[in-house]
Amino acid sequence: MQHADHLALIRGGVAGAGPRWLELGAGDGEFTLALADILGSAGHILALDRDRWALADLAERVAARYPGTPVHTLTADFTAELPSGLFDGVLAANSLHFVADLAPLLAAIRTRLVPGGRLVLVEYDSEHGNPYVPHPISFASWQGLAAEAGLSEPALLHRAPSRFLGSIYGAVTTVPAPGLPRTPC
Repeated sequence: MQHADHLALIRGGVAGAGPRWLELGAGDGEFTLALADILGSAGHILALDRDRWALADLAERVAARYPGTPVHTLTADFTAELPSGLFDGVLAANSLHFVADLAPLLAAIRTRLVPGGRLVLVEYDSEHGNPYVPHPISFASWQGLAAEAGLSEPALLHRAPSRFLGSIYGAVTTVPAPGLPRTPC
């Protein structure tokens, strides 16, 4: 995938949101770069991954391309504990398919989002995984999981073909403001 593909998968969920974002499973930072591109100098990104080597030069890579967008990295397992504080958005690009039971993690993510905060998911649109993508989340499954977690109905942002498992999609859902129904994004 190219940078334009990463942008297409997340842009509609990030644009217009607040500036403070948490990225779960940043890896080598391809989606971090897309997030920084969209947020611009107003953005603040905390990129989290268990692999400290993957994060080693991520902040410098982003600073080289988007010097006004601060990126901080944190070596941690997002399935064990999320960083404290509230975020305007959480980006989970190709990371949630490593989690067998999403309910506790989605509950934790919800507590870290401000009312109206966005969860942008990039995932393989498949019900059956493989050793590299053990628990993909089809868009149909994501709609049910988001509702169970008390999130708004997910909106499909973009879909692209993938040599792994057929296709990949980007979707956004929000934390409803108190007292408001869970309507589509």
